[in-house]
Amino acid sequence: MDNDVKEVEGFPDLVKDMKTGAVINTNHSAYAAARKRAAAAQAQRDEIRNTTREINNLKCEMHEIKNLLNKLVESK
Repeated sequence: MDNDVKEVEGFPDLVKDMKTGAVINTNHSAYAAARKRAAAAQAQRDEIRNTTREINNLKCEMHEIKNLLNKLVESK
Protein backbone atom coordinates (compact mmCIF):
# COMPACT_ATOMS: atom_id res chain seq x y z
CA MET A 1 0.00 0.00 0.00
CA ASP A 2 1.03 3.58 -0.55
CA ASN A 3 2.09 5.77 2.34
CA ASP A 4 -0.92 7.94 1.41
CA VAL A 5 -3.41 5.33 2.66
CA LYS A 6 -3.84 3.44 5.93
CA GLU A 7 -5.93 0.39 6.67
CA VAL A 8 -9.04 1.01 8.76
CA GLU A 9 -8.72 -0.94 11.98
CA GLY A 10 -11.22 -3.78 12.23
CA PHE A 11 -12.25 -3.50 8.56
CA PRO A 12 -9.87 -5.41 6.27
CA ASP A 13 -11.56 -4.20 3.07
CA LEU A 14 -11.37 -0.50 3.95
CA VAL A 15 -8.50 1.97 3.67
CA LYS A 16 -8.35 5.67 4.45
CA ASP A 17 -6.78 8.11 2.01
CA MET A 18 -4.74 10.33 4.28
CA LYS A 19 -4.68 13.24 1.82
CA THR A 20 -8.45 13.53 1.33
CA GLY A 21 -9.78 11.70 4.37
CA ALA A 22 -11.90 9.47 2.15
CA VAL A 23 -12.59 5.89 3.24
CA ILE A 24 -12.20 3.54 0.28
CA ASN A 25 -13.60 0.02 -0.07
CA THR A 26 -10.95 -2.14 -1.71
CA ASN A 27 -13.26 -5.16 -2.10
CA HIS A 28 -13.95 -4.91 -5.83
CA SER A 29 -16.53 -7.71 -5.92
CA ALA A 30 -18.57 -6.05 -3.13
CA TYR A 31 -18.39 -2.76 -5.05
CA ALA A 32 -19.56 -4.44 -8.26
CA ALA A 33 -22.40 -6.14 -6.39
CA ALA A 34 -23.49 -2.81 -4.86
CA ARG A 35 -23.49 -1.15 -8.28
CA LYS A 36 -25.52 -4.04 -9.68
CA ARG A 37 -28.08 -3.69 -6.85
CA ALA A 38 -28.28 0.06 -7.44
CA ALA A 39 -28.85 -0.46 -11.17
CA ALA A 40 -31.55 -3.05 -10.49
CA ALA A 41 -33.28 -0.71 -8.02
CA GLN A 42 -33.17 2.12 -10.58
CA ALA A 43 -34.62 -0.17 -13.26
CA GLN A 44 -37.43 -1.15 -10.88
CA ARG A 45 -38.20 2.51 -10.11
CA ASP A 46 -38.24 3.28 -13.85
CA GLU A 47 -40.62 0.37 -14.47
CA ILE A 48 -42.97 1.57 -11.71
CA ARG A 49 -42.85 5.13 -13.10
CA ASN A 50 -43.66 3.90 -16.62
CA THR A 51 -46.48 1.68 -15.39
CA THR A 52 -47.94 4.58 -13.42
CA ARG A 53 -47.86 6.76 -16.54
CA GLU A 54 -49.61 4.06 -18.56
CA ILE A 55 -52.32 3.72 -15.89
CA ASN A 56 -52.84 7.48 -15.82
CA ASN A 57 -53.12 7.56 -19.62
CA LEU A 58 -55.70 4.77 -19.50
CA LYS A 59 -57.66 6.68 -16.86
CA CYS A 60 -57.73 9.76 -19.09
CA GLU A 61 -58.84 7.74 -22.09
CA MET A 62 -61.58 6.07 -20.05
CA HIS A 63 -62.75 9.48 -18.87
CA GLU A 64 -62.89 10.69 -22.48
CA ILE A 65 -64.85 7.60 -23.53
CA LYS A 66 -67.26 8.11 -20.65
CA ASN A 67 -67.83 11.74 -21.65
CA LEU A 68 -68.41 10.78 -25.27
CA LEU A 69 -70.91 8.08 -24.25
CA ASN A 70 -72.74 10.55 -22.01
CA LYS A 71 -72.97 13.04 -24.88
CA LEU A 72 -74.22 10.30 -27.18
CA VAL A 73 -76.92 9.26 -24.70
CA GLU A 74 -77.95 12.87 -24.02
CA SER A 75 -78.29 13.64 -27.73
CA LYS A 76 -80.94 10.91 -28.23
